[in-house]
Amino acid sequence: MNMNELLSLPAAKLKRILALKTEIERLEAKLASITTAGLRGPGTNPARKRRKMSPAARKRISLAAKARWAKVRAAKAK
Repeated sequence: MNMNELLSLPAAKLKRILALKTEIERLEAKLASITTAGLRGPGTNPARKRRKMSPAARKRISLAAKARWAKVRAAKAK
């Protein structure tokens, strides 16, 4: 329906169209809330527990990383 056809409609019919459109939007919003109620959105995930690493494990990882970088630097120097 174009603008000219809308302007030629009686006021009562325009009010009815507006009421129906409002009702459709309300029902669509209700449907969307029902369908997404069980889905988790961003920010609704429970906080994940952080895994703790022992100091010994951190030290081993640190030493391994330092060894890898030393190897890279040694290859670059050649």
